[in-house]
Amino acid sequence: MNKILIESHYLASLSLFVAILPYHEIIVEQNEYYQKQSFRNRCQILGANKIENLIIPVLDGNSKVFMHNVRIDNSQRWQQNHWRSIQSAYGKSPYFEYLADYFSPVFHQKQDLLLNFNQQILSICLQMLRLKKKVVLSEDYEKIPFNDTFDARNLIAAKKDITLNQFYCPFVYQQNFGNEFVPNLSIIDLLFCKGTEAIGILEKSSVPKII
Repeated sequence: MNKILIESHYLASLSLFVAILPYHEIIVEQNEYYQKQSFRNRCQILGANKIENLIIPVLDGNSKVFMHNVRIDNSQRWQQNHWRSIQSAYGKSPYFEYLADYFSPVFHQKQDLLLNFNQQILSICLQMLRLKKKVVLSEDYEKIPFNDTFDARNLIAAKKDITLNQFYCPFVYQQNFGNEFVPNLSIIDLLFCKGTEAIGILEKSSVPKII
């Protein structure tokens, strides 16, 4: 298999990036129904006092709507609030000043569709990790994808216990706050804390998988 099929994630977790490492092509599912309380519109970062959930508000989130049609509720100041939280959590981290300029613009430009916003974020993260992957959107919804595609949909979920994750085995690195390592946060935790070492840590965090 040289392709992996995933959901659209907002500032995805380490387990998602570990999962995509072996594959040449990433297919992002755009033809599924949106699922609330999932990583599609939320991520976790480590603040000074606790783990913080950053949640993008969406319209019609309680209705059956295809992922490619999910609209962001821009009546709320979520972009400013999210970027302020990110600055507060990582402003003093070793690599924030080097990487912030790549992420900051997307939090200061209005985006109407959740899928498009997530795709922008994914592209930036892959660039920062120096991962050259082909990223495409799904053409149709396939309950069972083609044989050359690994179906990772719904395997990385906000409500699933990280110990059950088949991709990710936490490799400890120095975080900004606390004495106890917090696994599987958003990829920005690793990028801002470890910079160029991030890809090596992802590789050390992987567990054997079918390729």
